[in-house]
Amino acid sequence: MMDKKKCIEITVAFVKKQLEGSEAGHDWFHIHRVYQTAMHIAEKENVDSFVVALGALLHDIADPKFHNGDEETGPAIATEFLNSIKIPADIRQKVVDIIRYSSFKNSLSGNAQPSPSAELKVVQDADRLDAIGAIGIARAFHYGGFKNRLLYDPDLAPNLEMDKETYKRSESPTINHFYEKLLLLKDQMNTPTGSVLADKRHRFMLDYLDRFYKEWEGYS
Repeated sequence: MMDKKKCIEITVAFVKKQLEGSEAGHDWFHIHRVYQTAMHIAEKENVDSFVVALGALLHDIADPKFHNGDEETGPAIATEFLNSIKIPADIRQKVVDIIRYSSFKNSLSGNAQPSPSAELKVVQDADRLDAIGAIGIARAFHYGGFKNRLLYDPDLAPNLEMDKETYKRSESPTINHFYEKLLLLKDQMNTPTGSVLADKRHRFMLDYLDRFYKEWEGYS
């Protein structure tokens, strides 16, 4: 295997190329934020920072919602790439597991998941942190616009009992998404650092929602 720093540089270039023209909530800048946050958390955890780095950079290399729901496209692309730069099999498998199992929707699955590695927990926290707070709000409304979804409909209540398949098919208004996912993430953090960061972002979202409902009537 080549020098780790060189591996990271090559991976960055690969991911930037793969995600050219992607929807703005799942583009290179999303990857960069998750990478930066994951490395920050990794400094405080007993983890393999190289696995965390590769996992963070490749975690959304082919998000299933942009690939007809195919959850194996990302792992397949990552496996081929990691083989091309001669990443050892044990490291490659940990990275592919991060891609395959870190998504929120997998927490809704009734299927048994393998015990997550410490590295997966770090990347999962970083990815979930990017889904909440100011950036998370921006990403939620951008994706809602991308899918031409309603901002809010007072007559459509959030579905708090979704399984994985229902979640994948959901076309609910963006405000509902706060209750169906975003506000749940604070209590799903794996690491102490992730929990501290999530608490701040969670409180920001609550303040935002309070203001949103006041302005919804048009005169606040």
